[in-house]
Amino acid sequence: MHIILIEDDLQLGDAIRRALERLTYTISWFRDGREALIALREHDADLVLLDLGLPGKDGLDVLTEARRVSVTTPVIVMSARDAIDSRIRVLDAGADDYLVKPFHLDELAARIRSLTRRVRGAAVNRLEAGALSLDLGTYDCLWHGQRVELTRREFSLLQVLMERAGRIVRRESLETSLYGPDSAMSTSALEVLVHSLRRKLSHGAIQTVRGFGYMVPREPQ
Repeated sequence: MHIILIEDDLQLGDAIRRALERLTYTISWFRDGREALIALREHDADLVLLDLGLPGKDGLDVLTEARRVSVTTPVIVMSARDAIDSRIRVLDAGADDYLVKPFHLDELAARIRSLTRRVRGAAVNRLEAGALSLDLGTYDCLWHGQRVELTRREFSLLQVLMERAGRIVRRESLETSLYGPDSAMSTSALEVLVHSLRRKLSHGAIQTVRGFGYMVPREPQ
């Protein structure tokens, strides 16, 4: 999952970034409201974490303008403004969740999982395709009932593919989710990850669709 983090506090932002990267998320971090609005318009992200007290442009204005230009990415607002009228304004402006600072990073991770499930239309933290299973809460991978050790990148790639099981996922979308929109990763990095997953699971677990991308079939072999 590619997350846009918009937070001007260097210590808090770095703590959030490091914690979420350990949980297999790819983070693009912005500290200025104007830069954040440009990122929301131009970058393909799965979720946004938005602070309100930003330099350049207030977070509420960023959210309002983003929704006005039809940015539909789910947004969790993080703010020390805990008054009920502030929460109401933010939620009415288009936020999907509101988290009051200070908060525990485990709660933030749980809110992200909960919102992701709602967007996906799922009620549980588990993704399944035939004999392949991913637990998004414990980060376990099971193949025919046996636990398979995956790296953070391998888990992230498999999660993106399994969320769209039976459908082709374009390589550009995979690269953005795994490395962020501005990454200078080599063109072979994705192929290396796919090869590693096939070696740990099976060659039929991930199919190559030449000229387009990759797919996890609904019943991987």
